[in-house]
Amino acid sequence: MKPLIIGERKFTNRFFLGTGKFASREQTKAALEASETELVTVALTRVHETEAAGDSILGAIDRNKIEVMLNTSGARNAAEAVRIAKIGKAAGFNWLKIEIHPDARYLLPDPVETLKAVEECAKLGMVVLPYINADPVLARHCEEAGAAAVMPLGSPIGSNLGLRTRDMIAIIIEQCHVPVVVDAGIGLPSHAAEAIELGADAVLANTAVAAAGDPVKMAEAFKLAVRAAEIAVEARPPAPRATASATSPMDIFK
Repeated sequence: MKPLIIGERKFTNRFFLGTGKFASREQTKAALEASETELVTVALTRVHETEAAGDSILGAIDRNKIEVMLNTSGARNAAEAVRIAKIGKAAGFNWLKIEIHPDARYLLPDPVETLKAVEECAKLGMVVLPYINADPVLARHCEEAGAAAVMPLGSPIGSNLGLRTRDMIAIIIEQCHVPVVVDAGIGLPSHAAEAIELGADAVLANTAVAAAGDPVKMAEAFKLAVRAAEIAVEARPPAPRATASATSPMDIFK
């Protein structure tokens, strides 16, 4: 596979991890270490809450090895997302995951407001990765607006349903000239592997790891699944066939 470069940073691990929902900072730290991830997402509200409690989430992250990407979770429109971005940038965060989902039931991203936010935040000089519906047209608009990568959903956030939008993700991968990171709905390591095998550049998961019975072991499982899929792609697997193909000679009795 081609090297994964986002915002001029090269990544060797294609598994990214969210930091919400973990039971403690210690558990977060252990899961990050097990995953060997190089990019994590952190909500600005969570940073403030944990700092106020004297137990900063940032303390669990080795920032010499891991890039911290602030996310705008909770923003209901572009104006709120841009406000969070500006606060984050002033605090030293330059990577931004744009999340705008006004619908609390399904947490689906607002395409109109997301595109507006991409345009504004890219002008701030931030490395912008928008969380979007698996919409190939919107993905191209986000790319043209300055997104460093696009993050189409596999299925609704936290649903663990896997790649229900597989066909649309395939089109996004085909048409985009920026990295494609499949985000949301990935519930199993096999889902993550499927995304990589499909051609995605990386995957991001949170609930599947943090809500597992053993988050640390699950973090390692995701790391291994993504790497296995990456190796498989590099090995150039044979194309699927509509008919059988014998693995041994069929004419030995002729």
